[in-house]
Amino acid sequence: MANFTLEDVRQRTYKARDAWWTVLLVDPLASRLVRFTANRTRITPNQLTVGALILGLAAGACFAVASWPWLLLGALLYHLSFTLDCMDGKIARLKGTGSVFGAWLDYIFDRVRVLACSIALMGGQYIATDNVAYVWTAVAVVFLDMLRYMDALEIYKVRGQMRTRLAAARAEAQDLENRTRAFTGEPSALDEIRSVEGALAEDPEADMEDRVLGDNPNVELQQGFNQKFPWYARIRNVLKAGRIRPHLISGIEFQMGVFIVAPVAAAVISGAIIPVVVLSALGMLAFEFIIIYKFWLSTRDYSRNLAKLDAKIEGYRSRLPAEYPAPTEATIGSAG
Repeated sequence: MANFTLEDVRQRTYKARDAWWTVLLVDPLASRLVRFTANRTRITPNQLTVGALILGLAAGACFAVASWPWLLLGALLYHLSFTLDCMDGKIARLKGTGSVFGAWLDYIFDRVRVLACSIALMGGQYIATDNVAYVWTAVAVVFLDMLRYMDALEIYKVRGQMRTRLAAARAEAQDLENRTRAFTGEPSALDEIRSVEGALAEDPEADMEDRVLGDNPNVELQQGFNQKFPWYARIRNVLKAGRIRPHLISGIEFQMGVFIVAPVAAAVISGAIIPVVVLSALGMLAFEFIIIYKFWLSTRDYSRNLAKLDAKIEGYRSRLPAEYPAPTEATIGSAG
């Protein structure tokens, strides 16, 4: 058997930034369970993913009963389900056993869990109260969860396209600059326009939401946002010290609000589920609008930088004879 320490688990599996719910309420337990699981069992990440779904469905069954003891038990089971859901990724990173299929399975099972628990929680309340508002609340929860993750995937895809286009433009500009310098002997002028594809680079330590957020205050694609909100970097740095990402109410916190906070509140105060869900939804939508706004500003920064690179490319092309050959490595070295 392996002999991973708790420090190994923290160093190898903790994300550089994560949701505050995960950092404060899940990681302390999950890290210890991961250590035990990795050292004492042969459980795989995919098995943990299936286990998380089973616990999630059990939580839904408790929610459907609608009485306060079952609501509390359902909330506890949902939290344990999410803990297992976090463990599968940690085990995969710790042992190097992650897979593309595992990532797909985790994503699909998350959506199934949200759908099942939404129907069970709101359906149980509808049967108990005959209030049709619970039906519409279930529809809203499923819709918002879908919207959140579809938006995240789409922005991530577009950022990838932007990154690829910038990398290609940078490579072409660099090649033409080398040719121009070799031909004319002039010093480099391209340094004034540094590559911004690094701003769109993937972060292997970040989850999808971190990549979408792209909130590094030092990258060029966030110039517009940081000029408008200079105080943001200070808040970000304070949160970063605790591994907490600035996206304080994401899909994770929304789910926890709906399936943990709301049932617990309803067990204490009758009728509390809908108000808690509404507050959770408003919080998530507020942060989603911030992400979209930041992404819009990033596209403007991207367009400006790409236009500068394209202008440089055209400028270099106009100064080179059409028949001028590409320089050899020795020529480039002497020109630099």
